[in-house]
Amino acid sequence: MQSSWSIDDAEELYGVKRWGAGYFSIGENGNIQLAPNHRYPDVTIDMKDVVDEILAEGIQLPAVIRFHDILRSQVEILNETFQQAIDNADYNGKYIGVFPIKVNQMREVVEEIIDAGEPYNYGLEAGSKPELMAVMAYNENPNALTILNGYKDEDYLTLALLGRHLQRKMIIVIEKYSELEMLIPLARKLNVEPMIGLRSKMMVKSAGKWASSSGDRAKFGLSITEILNIIERLKSEDMLHCAKLLHFHIGSQLSDIRKIKEAVTEGARLYAKLVQMGVPLEYLDIGGGLGIDYDGTSSTTDSSRNYSTEEYVADVVYGVKQICDLEEVPHPNLVSESGRAITAHHSCVVTNIVGEISPTGTQFDISAEDGEHILVANMRELVNAEEIHPQERYNDAASFKASAYEAFKLGILSLPEMAKLDTMYWQILADIHQSLDRDSFVFQELAELEDMLASQYLANMSIFQSAADTWAIGQVLPIVPISRLNEKPQVRCSMVDITCDSDGKLSKYIEGTEISENIPMHTLKKGDNYVVGMFLTGAYQDVMGDMHNLFGRLTEVHVYAHDDEPGDFYIEEVVPGTSAEKVLTTMQYNTDYMAKVVKKSIDRQVRKGNIAPREGVRWTDFYEQCLAGSTYLKV
Repeated sequence: MQSSWSIDDAEELYGVKRWGAGYFSIGENGNIQLAPNHRYPDVTIDMKDVVDEILAEGIQLPAVIRFHDILRSQVEILNETFQQAIDNADYNGKYIGVFPIKVNQMREVVEEIIDAGEPYNYGLEAGSKPELMAVMAYNENPNALTILNGYKDEDYLTLALLGRHLQRKMIIVIEKYSELEMLIPLARKLNVEPMIGLRSKMMVKSAGKWASSSGDRAKFGLSITEILNIIERLKSEDMLHCAKLLHFHIGSQLSDIRKIKEAVTEGARLYAKLVQMGVPLEYLDIGGGLGIDYDGTSSTTDSSRNYSTEEYVADVVYGVKQICDLEEVPHPNLVSESGRAITAHHSCVVTNIVGEISPTGTQFDISAEDGEHILVANMRELVNAEEIHPQERYNDAASFKASAYEAFKLGILSLPEMAKLDTMYWQILADIHQSLDRDSFVFQELAELEDMLASQYLANMSIFQSAADTWAIGQVLPIVPISRLNEKPQVRCSMVDITCDSDGKLSKYIEGTEISENIPMHTLKKGDNYVVGMFLTGAYQDVMGDMHNLFGRLTEVHVYAHDDEPGDFYIEEVVPGTSAEKVLTTMQYNTDYMAKVVKKSIDRQVRKGNIAPREGVRWTDFYEQCLAGSTYLKV
């Protein structure tokens, strides 16, 4: 059977190329490989080599691995795709995009994006005061935009006006009329001319998880009536010339290109009508929403998209051009706020599997004994009863197990008898499952056997810290072993984390072109470090984790491709994960006090003679080492 398994079979099962966007694939050696620089597709990195070097450097798993070349590639691809479409369409405006740092506020990520975007005047977007303070420090390019979204107070607006004093192109996007009422007197007081954007509340309704971002009940944006009132107010204040940008946004991770086309048509028409009214708009901001194909199906599911980046860009450029030409107004400079598409692929979480929880993994002596209960004897008769129809055999086993449970509650069955029944029950189910052909799955109960018998692989991580969206909104993330993909996986399993919460599990897996509740993986070998990758985590997952069970942020490893280095890569930086001490301090614990209390308790036992003095010192040191160490399992 082993010889019948191929790399193509592994690709069909895990869909690496389908969601990998040209970056990820399965090598002939069965390891995940990636080509992180789109300009040099022949420079490839073996992920197992990266993990081996991480471990050799004494870095503990789990860890986040960032491939910064992918960040740069995504910035370059988006900007160059827009430029190519603009050239092909004879479009008269420019593309001048921004990265919304809410998607990933990590300094290293923002720095890389700003550096890669410098030749394209690629800017940043902020949606809060702390984000604004960050972008003021990092977006120093005078030709790049800084788009300021979100609700604003006087301090927020004052910081934005300081940016104008610094000769930055900071556009304050008005979300509600009261923001304009604050801005006008502040601008006069500080003697600075603001750049103003207007966010429209779109009539087109999006679909999927983020449909509420659009429509009349959207959280952000101005109705047409409010926009017209703002224009009249700007005219009365002799500030209409400050209105530079029209912004709209219909949702994140847009899966259907038809919704994008509708939004572009509506937004371009509104832009054109405002220009015809004398509003001197220069920019049309189409917002975010450029999706990625998490599940590799190229469909309209919430975790996919039915279009390419090239098709998205062409629809934007040609759609805006057509409306503007019909309305005889100048083509605006185009702005987009694509975050997920820029960052998702560059980051992944790698973790080791530290154990298996299997319904058939624990055995008990099922030998017959004199005087045993009839339920035990009946279950034993089913153990090797292959001649009985699978459905009948399953029904009988389930009935005996249910009766045994009731008998145990009444004190009729002993613990050893229950252990025998339970062992035989799972043995029977495994035997039935192995004997089934596809025709047998017409019976619903038998079709469910595969899920019932699936193991749980215990992953050294916290779902709440490192994959928050899988728990909160059911986001699908690709889960793939980083090696052994040239071997046929023999164990059907799901992954659970090391938190003490029943929600700490991954319940959706990409299996072929379907979403399953579990997925085939390889048998765990004693002494082998079985490492699994969770991919496409660079958007939101990196920055949205909580500290459930006080599990902290993971250690980060920053990797760059370089064809003169062994393995075509080098580790540029390691950012240590959050120590137990830091996590506890964040939750208002005084770790110095805690260490003193534990030391006093140990000293007390030493004085009583219960602990030897040298041993007491070792225990004290061990406690302090644990405070300084990782919050995750050391294996």
